[in-house]
Amino acid sequence: MIFSNTLISWYLQNKRELPWRKTKNPYYIWISEIILQQTRVDQGLNYYTQFTRTFPTIFDLAKAKEETVLKLWQGLGYYSRARNLHFSAKYIVNELNGIFPTTYTEILKLKGVGDYTASAIASICYQEPTAVVDGNVYRVLSRYFAINTRTSSTEGIKAFKKLAQQLIDKKQPDTHNQAIMEFGAIQCKPKNPDCNACPLNTSCAALQKKIVDQLPVKGNPIKIKKRFFNYLVLTNPYNQTNIYQRKLKDIWLGLYQFPLVETKKEVDKLELTKTAQFDNYPTKSFKISLFNEESIVHKLSHQHLYVKFWILHTQEKLKQPVTWSEFKNYPVPILIENFVKEFKPKP
Repeated sequence: MIFSNTLISWYLQNKRELPWRKTKNPYYIWISEIILQQTRVDQGLNYYTQFTRTFPTIFDLAKAKEETVLKLWQGLGYYSRARNLHFSAKYIVNELNGIFPTTYTEILKLKGVGDYTASAIASICYQEPTAVVDGNVYRVLSRYFAINTRTSSTEGIKAFKKLAQQLIDKKQPDTHNQAIMEFGAIQCKPKNPDCNACPLNTSCAALQKKIVDQLPVKGNPIKIKKRFFNYLVLTNPYNQTNIYQRKLKDIWLGLYQFPLVETKKEVDKLELTKTAQFDNYPTKSFKISLFNEESIVHKLSHQHLYVKFWILHTQEKLKQPVTWSEFKNYPVPILIENFVKEFKPKP
């Protein structure tokens, strides 16, 4: 209990004032936890505010169009989180009469919800003593107890969950869970933590062994895949362009983009026009120019995209056109959003 009491005492004095900490409404806690997966708090805060303003209740989210949800999510990445959120909202409204599940076991059944999210909601909203284990918790526990088990291994996942469960304050699991996560976020930071100011420094095993910077031990580095994207941006005197929705099980499912030619390496204009994908393009009478000489490198978690935007200017009217003013209503990858802000189509 000394460990938990120290964390809670630190938390009550140092916690950040965040909107989701002012409610026990499971819908709002759920929204915040899904947004904050792999997202920094300072980035996620605005998204949380916009999301809850647009969909103040789970009924509002359930009846929304998927494109509206994705548009609001634009820039956060990991768009499957938004689709799962939308899917589960419809499930709760249609199958559970709009009543959010009240136990860890039932919350875990929601699409897109794993152990961490279910534990957070169950403890914060319903006082169920289920320990959260996220990156911050792995870091705090691995350092405090000098555990060098890989956090990504099956053994590590089970061991850290068991330890976290043993340490949780069963009388106030909500505060305990938020305390250990906050402690990892702003005190026991990944790099250069201020161990001199740490309230646990006299009993931290990693500090005593001088191995703080070596923990936690994560998995092997992820192999990054390189992909080469060539977007075909059509323009004409009628203020039109072409876009289509990504429907394959790949990155950005459900988002819209310009026609795409993916190649195995960077290509020049001649190589691009000889590709089968380009040859199938319906419009032939155009002038082609390259918008960006240097590829834009867009980094995702498991792959790096090397992107070029090719401008195809034609005098023809397009089939199934979208005007540039309409374009802003479609959910698109942030990389395309940034391009459109910079690009000025010529009449």
